[in-house]
Amino acid sequence: MKIELMAPAGSYETLIAAIKAGADSVYFGVGNLNMRSRTANFQLKDLKKIMKICKENNLKGYLTLNTVMYDEDLKNIQKVALTAKKFGVDAVIASDISVIDFCNKHKILVNISTQMNVSNFEAVKFYSKYSDVIILARELTLKQIKNICDRIKKEKIKGPSGDLVKIEVFIHGALCVSISGKCYMSLAQYNTSANRGACYQTCRRAYRVIDEDTGQELVVDNKFIMSPKDLCTINILDRIMKSGVSILKIEGRGRSPEYVYEVVKVYREAIDSFSLSKVDGWVERLEKVYNRGFWFGGYYLGEKIGEWSGIYGSRANTQKTYLGKVKNYYPKAKVLYFKVESSGFKVGDEIVINGPTTGVFKFKVDSILIDDKSAVVANKGDAVTLKILEKVRVNDKIYFLKKIHKAYK
Repeated sequence: MKIELMAPAGSYETLIAAIKAGADSVYFGVGNLNMRSRTANFQLKDLKKIMKICKENNLKGYLTLNTVMYDEDLKNIQKVALTAKKFGVDAVIASDISVIDFCNKHKILVNISTQMNVSNFEAVKFYSKYSDVIILARELTLKQIKNICDRIKKEKIKGPSGDLVKIEVFIHGALCVSISGKCYMSLAQYNTSANRGACYQTCRRAYRVIDEDTGQELVVDNKFIMSPKDLCTINILDRIMKSGVSILKIEGRGRSPEYVYEVVKVYREAIDSFSLSKVDGWVERLEKVYNRGFWFGGYYLGEKIGEWSGIYGSRANTQKTYLGKVKNYYPKAKVLYFKVESSGFKVGDEIVINGPTTGVFKFKVDSILIDDKSAVVANKGDAVTLKILEKVRVNDKIYFLKKIHKAYK
């Protein structure tokens, strides 16, 4: 059975990055009825173009409609779902029965979201009446997942399409301190609900613990006591694939094109040709892009969460700095022309280019031309010509990637 690798897409740049890196499918949101309603969203008018790109690249596209829904949302839900059907969205990812029921009535395939917290076989059996794909709760062990997958096959549990139900699990990315993301902290403090996709991530901040009776501050080694490290399963991916799951999902609709490209690329390689000898190299590559530190294996190994990030923000060991925009690209000569708008760069540096059609393209600078003269360094204000092997587009953004070293407590 072919394992499906699903990537996040919060923009056209990340969509193209996912395609280039070898994803089999992408998931995305439109408007505000999804778990990333504050950021990383397309609009309803984008659905036609998104699915056109997906179909041209033999990619499945899944639309997230996975927030808690209110009565005033129902008309919008119906509009979005029917538009998704019109443009060939492969399935809607849902966690509210109103969405699931509407999609079922209109022959729109549904994937049961992890927000439904499906954690046992009987729940899978129940939801199989509505869905061909069920995304399990993130807190299960590999043993529990394998038991569910084995029983689906043994008891021949089929979804609405008549095929055996498929199980989907998360393999990489942010974890929430709450069970399957069911959190009310942001709602309590800021009246913005995480369950409506508007989380302020207050749990990610540093906190002090003070005894209210004495006023004494307790000694806490790690002040980020509610901010888990990111899940990374590259070290046990072979065991996850053998458990019987069908779809492996990467978290990160709010992440950069470089994040999507590198993470998808690493897991693509691991799925196609897993080897323990390659794990260290894969981890090194994953550490280059956004991460809060890694919890290797996570709940899948039966561990209690106890791997806290220790910092606010990313532990990535590379940082990108904006250089400018592509002014022109000459396909015959395979060179681009741009003006350096900020800090400079030199021969040997690594450059990354992002664009809605280009996606992500990284390369090392072999040579620099300034006013048709060879140079070793380019500074702010210089008009630069660079040799480049891949086509880029006017207004694509150019960044300099710098290796950084951080100290963590």
